[in-house]
This record gives sequence, structure tokens and C-alpha cells, in this order.
Amino acid sequence: MDLRLAGAIAVVTGGSSGIGLATAKLLVAEGARVAICGRDPDRLISAAEHLSTGTADNLLVERCDVLNASAVNGFAKKVLSWSNGRLDLLVNNAGQGRISTFSDTSDDQWREELELKFFSQINPIRSFRPLLEVSDHAAIVSVNALFSVEPEPEMVCTSAARAGVQNLMKSLATEFAPRIRVNSVLLGTIFTEQRRRRFEAQANTGQTIDEWINSQARNKNIPLGRFGNPDEVARAIAFLASPAASYITGASLEISGGTSRHI
Repeated sequence: MDLRLAGAIAVVTGGSSGIGLATAKLLVAEGARVAICGRDPDRLISAAEHLSTGTADNLLVERCDVLNASAVNGFAKKVLSWSNGRLDLLVNNAGQGRISTFSDTSDDQWREELELKFFSQINPIRSFRPLLEVSDHAAIVSVNALFSVEPEPEMVCTSAARAGVQNLMKSLATEFAPRIRVNSVLLGTIFTEQRRRRFEAQANTGQTIDEWINSQARNKNIPLGRFGNPDEVARAIAFLASPAASYITGASLEISGGTSRHI
């Protein structure tokens, strides 16, 4: 199926590693021009090398903290100049999970988590909406988590914040229609660098990383029997962001290996 992404202009936040990098790579392969941002300069350099196609005009790489509204506005101005005033796809991917229960989450941690989850969406959408309005097939895809609808007690503040973000995306899908489609992907357990760091923090278990992944998949009762990988998420994001999904808005696509239990 032709996703009709050739020549599209895309922005991927948190695009220097993991799911963001995999998404940017796929969009470039589909013929899109892609701008990515991230906070870590070394990761950005590595990502630029990974994504390079030999055509400098197809890639824009910028350091930007999406929680800093001024920095995001600056990034948007650079995209405006680079793209000749148009944007077709915005993928909001920045963010990570906080492992904590209600009892051990401080007020400051609640505020940090709520700010991260909401403003990593709000700031890019505010800054890039004028460019999206110019496109004939504009789309926003929010990378969210399955526990936005099935909360996990050991990730209480992250679950609550992600539920709020999911509500926000549903609202924006109505408010921004018909000019901009807004959809979400809800992730289960995906093997990213964050997950690798969790394994390394438990390296005294004597397990190899494959053994650890398999045991974690069993413990989580994942029907497909394994973790997902960033490329699998990227394919879903690319579809929802593309003109091939032109009649889909306000939707949430689960990428969880079958772990969801709600209807």
C-alpha cells in the first residue's frame, strides 16, 4: 500500500533515539522530509548520521527541549524556513515513564510528571499548528501508553497523566477537524533504550538480556510472548500520520502484543 508520504514534511519530537528515531527513519524511507529534535547533542549527532540519505535538504536536526515553549517556538521557526512554510505530520513522541506508587510519589514528582506528559504535547501543537493548517492532509500522532486506559498501580502518576493526555487528544480531534486529524498510539511493552537501562539496573540477576526479556514477557502475560520493537510502532505511526488514514481521527491504536483487556 502506498502511504502517499513522498514529499511530505514531518516533525518528530524525541526523534534522536528509540521509537522517535525508528519513526523518522521510516518516514525518510517513504520519501518524506523529516525534522527531528531532542535534548542530547550526542544522540542528535548519531541520529543525523543514521538518517542521512546524502541529500541534506531532506533532514533537519535540532536540539530542543519540548518543555521549553520558547525553544519549541524557535524550532518551529527553523522548520518554517526549511519547509517553505508547510508541515504535514507532527509526531509527539517525547516523554518517559515514572515508576512509583501513590504512597511514594511526592508533590514535586506529580507536578513534574503532569508537566512532562501534557506540555510535551501542548507546546509542539501550539507552535506547529499554524504550519499544519496550511497542509491539505495535516495529521498529529501522539505516542501514548496502554496504561492511559488500563492504569498500572506501580506507575500511578504516569498512568494518570497519560489518561489526561488521551482525553486531550480526543478533544483536539474534534476541535481541529476538519483541517487536522489527531490520533494516538497506545503502547504496551516496547524494548527501547529505557527498557535496556532497566535491565542493566538489575544486572545482578544473572540473566542474559534475552532471558530477562522472555521472563518479563511471561510475567506480563503478553499473548504474543515477547516485547514489541520500535520499528513495529513506527509502522503504525506512519500509517496514522499518512493520507492513507484520511478518514481516521480521534482514534487510538493499541500496540501491545494483545495485553489489553478492555473493550
